[in-house]
Amino acid sequence: MIAPHVKRLRTFMTDAEHKLWRALRSRGVGSKFRRQVPLGRFIVDFVCFESKLIVEVDGGQHSENRRDTERDHYFTGHGYRVLRFWNNDVLKNIDGVVTRIVEYAHPSPGALCAPPSPSRGEGKGGTVLP
Repeated sequence: MIAPHVKRLRTFMTDAEHKLWRALRSRGVGSKFRRQVPLGRFIVDFVCFESKLIVEVDGGQHSENRRDTERDHYFTGHGYRVLRFWNNDVLKNIDGVVTRIVEYAHPSPGALCAPPSPSRGEGKGGTVLP
């Protein structure tokens, strides 16, 4: 059953997930985000259904995770864009992370292009899959 797992994830969010959740709720980003939401056979950290935007907060275990690639392909195949941030980015640069999320949730025409992928272990910014 996925429901008990979702409830547990919401109760025991990481420090980075908790910080981002507080920021998304308190800063008036102009979009409604939900946390720890089941989509298909996966659970996403945050999703805005209006913008079809998924935000994932990743720890070091995700640096070369094949399962993340599989998840991202599944989501993009269903019309979602995926932004990924390292825990460290969220904890140390929450303003920059929220700014990036707002840019992708409310793009101006022609403004979005995929940022470069972070070098292994650096995690500078998010990675967006088209």
